[in-house]
Amino acid sequence: MRDALGEVQSILVLGGTSDLARATCRALVRERHARVVLAARDTVAAAPVADELRAAGASAVDTVVFDATDFASHDAFIRATFEGFGDIDLVIVAFGVLGDQAIAEHDSKAALEIVQTNYTGVVSVSVPLAERLREQGHGTIVLLSSIAGERVRRANFVYGSSKAGVDGYYQGLAAALAGSGVHVMIVRPGFVATKMTAGMKAAPLAAQPDDVAAAVVRGLRRGQEVVWVPPALRSVMMVLRHLPRAVFRRLPV
Repeated sequence: MRDALGEVQSILVLGGTSDLARATCRALVRERHARVVLAARDTVAAAPVADELRAAGASAVDTVVFDATDFASHDAFIRATFEGFGDIDLVIVAFGVLGDQAIAEHDSKAALEIVQTNYTGVVSVSVPLAERLREQGHGTIVLLSSIAGERVRRANFVYGSSKAGVDGYYQGLAAALAGSGVHVMIVRPGFVATKMTAGMKAAPLAAQPDDVAAAVVRGLRRGQEVVWVPPALRSVMMVLRHLPRAVFRRLPV
């Protein structure tokens, strides 16, 4: 349960090695010595993140095994996590893969890896997660989405379509959870300098993980439903979303 000042006391990160979730947790534990549970496929890789969060002020940090594409394990994972750690104030859904568009558009196995991780995996774990939070009667789910799903571009349409799907799912989930005490916040960053985008040319309005973290913390305090990072992207995407298809296809995006 959040404390008397409204600060989160417990955080579950699905995708415990995510640079964006790492920065967000770091910002949150500096303000309130919250307990953090990092769920990751590779708990060894998550260990440095745990150490960093302890040094930043977390009251406790635990790592647990979570595989986004082991769909059959998700119900039991959510049950065991909540039974083992108690109520969770904030869940950050942060896992995902970018993939290689040049390969994925011709290789069904590569395409499915992107889609099953970014969409199917999120939906699979979000169903039992939402049910558990409903029973709990409080909590917030933050989905780290992407502007790539706002209007899918030729340059990364496999990844973009997976983000469009999960963003749409979470819009519906937010409506379904209205009045339950559970809040949903969708975060739509543009290009962010992370290990996922290492080696790529930065796009206009590029951000850093700490920029996303600050926007998430601000959005949580305000009770926002959708957060754009940076905020100017909201206006940019409003224009791009309504461009005629023939014009949009000629843009260098």
